[in-house]
Amino acid sequence: MPYPPLVDYATEAEYRAHYERVYCSGPIMTFDGIAVRFRKNRFGHCFFESSQRDRTKDLFSTTRSARIDWIKAALQDPLSERFVGWDKVKKRYNRRRRVTIVMSNYVVVIQLTDNKKADFITAYLADTQGRGGRFTSVEQIRRGPKWP
Repeated sequence: MPYPPLVDYATEAEYRAHYERVYCSGPIMTFDGIAVRFRKNRFGHCFFESSQRDRTKDLFSTTRSARIDWIKAALQDPLSERFVGWDKVKKRYNRRRRVTIVMSNYVVVIQLTDNKKADFITAYLADTQGRGGRFTSVEQIRRGPKWP
């Protein structure tokens, strides 16, 4: 499936307006019929990253924001890789969380609220070394259980 070209706006405000226009006006349907709802307050989590790698998202990411149109494409891609998400607080897999990988290392995470409804959590380019340093973050995702 061809993916949309990267988006190149001049300002964070333009990306925010794009996100709200495309994603927050109504649910996006996945290829398998899940209605994903996007909240305006998720913009920061999705398009900012931590400058100090301390989980404080304080830096607008042009790498993340350029791929803004990939979120919808990933959710609607029947050829995507899908995995059960990890709950880092409970330290176990959470079958209500779905992690989608496309374009080899682009990740989109949703949280199911019902059988056919979900909330968007985040999206990012999984290009970092995972905790422990043995695997990249996308390799760690792929080591988990496949989505049913």
